[in-house]
Amino acid sequence: MTTSDTEDPSGVAPAALRWPIIVLVVLCCMVEGVLQLADFEVIGPVRLRMMAYEYGGFWSGLLQSWTPNYPSQPYLMFLTYGFLHGGVLHLLVNMITLWSLGMAVLDRVGTRGFAILYAGSLLGGAAGFALLASTLAPMVGASGALFGLAGGLLAWAYIDRFTLQEALWPVARASGLLLVLNVVMWWALDGQLAWETHLGGFVTGWLIAMLVDPRPRDLDPAT
Repeated sequence: MTTSDTEDPSGVAPAALRWPIIVLVVLCCMVEGVLQLADFEVIGPVRLRMMAYEYGGFWSGLLQSWTPNYPSQPYLMFLTYGFLHGGVLHLLVNMITLWSLGMAVLDRVGTRGFAILYAGSLLGGAAGFALLASTLAPMVGASGALFGLAGGLLAWAYIDRFTLQEALWPVARASGLLLVLNVVMWWALDGQLAWETHLGGFVTGWLIAMLVDPRPRDLDPAT
C-alpha cells in the first residue's frame, strides 16, 4: 500500500478512509448507550448489562466444560467481547485510543490493512486471555484490539528504523511505557485488569503488521 493510497497532502488520512474507525466507535457507543439506559431503568430489563456480558462477554470456562447459552457462543465470544465495555469511562478511554491509533494505522496501510490488523488483534487478545488468565469472570472491552494496533505501529517503527538509521531506543521506550501503563492500571484497578488480553493483542498485532506491510516505508518506490 503506497502513501498516495492512504493519505492526503497534509499527511492525515482522508475522511473516506476513516469509515472503519467511525463504524467501530458508533457500534461501541450504541451498545454502551443502550446498556446505560437500562442501568438507569429508562428501558428494560434492568439486568440488560449482565445479560449482555453473559451472552457476549468472553468466558474462559466456555472453552472447557461450561454449557454455552447458544451453540456458537464459544466461537462468537472471540469477537463480541470487543464491543462491550464496563461503563462510560472504560468506553471513553478505549474510543479515544482507537481514534488516535487507528488513524495512524490507516495512514500506513489503509482500510484493508486496518481491518486485518484490528480483527486479528481482537482474536489474539481473546486467545491470550484464554491461555493465561486464571479468573472465571467475563472479559469485555476493545483493549485487546487496541494493543494490537499499538503493537503493529511499533513493529513498523522497528522496521523503518533500519532505513532511517535510527536507534532502537524509541521503540524500546514506547514498549516500556506500555508495560508501565499496564502495571499502573493493574494496581489502580486492584488487579481487575485483563493484561493477558493486552499481551495477546500486542503480540498478535506485531506479527500481523509484519505480514501486512513488511517493507520499510522509505523503500516504497511510490513515496
